[in-house]
Amino acid sequence: MVKRKKKPEQKKTKKKLKKGKKKQIRENKILRNVIFGIIVLVIFVLIFSFLINSSKSFEYEGVKFNVVKAGEIIFYQTSFPLIDDGRELTYNVYLRKDPRVLKDVDFDGEVNLLEMMVLDNTESFVCGGDGGIATINFQQILMALGTTVIKDPDASCDSQGRFMFVKIQPGEETGIKQFGPACYEINIKDCEILDGTERFLVETLIELNKLI
Repeated sequence: MVKRKKKPEQKKTKKKLKKGKKKQIRENKILRNVIFGIIVLVIFVLIFSFLINSSKSFEYEGVKFNVVKAGEIIFYQTSFPLIDDGRELTYNVYLRKDPRVLKDVDFDGEVNLLEMMVLDNTESFVCGGDGGIATINFQQILMALGTTVIKDPDASCDSQGRFMFVKIQPGEETGIKQFGPACYEINIKDCEILDGTERFLVETLIELNKLI
């Protein structure tokens, strides 16, 4: 059998086809890598966005809080509905302390929210301005909840539970102790007045959330 010799044109065509296939394979690999890279990037962005958003809000004991940054100060914001002159409004609460950390502040008792509270804070807690912030925030939030807050240095715990009685005083450890139907001692150690008062407020919000 006589073998035919391949023409130079045929050889060139085959070489071109081989080069074309190799080039196509390289392009396919590059395209595959680009697509894979885009998918990985999209997944990374989604995970990052989820982590960022989840860090801006959280739920504690059924109450949702948002982390709000104002300059260098971080607030923990939540809200509850209230009725004002027949209108339903939303009252925003801004705490300085993380409610998840405040759980370490001992609360011996339970919140019994009534229409009137006598607040005894005759002890002076300056604490670099925290004392005034804590007291004002404490009163305003409770008043928004419908509790009238008054100050009476001569008042004491009502054994019949007709009104709340809260005494803010220095203590060896920061914590809250209930000693009557609606009577509480908020003990403050080393100027931790925000920890004590806001622990009481968080428990109040938790109880309120159960009723809404």
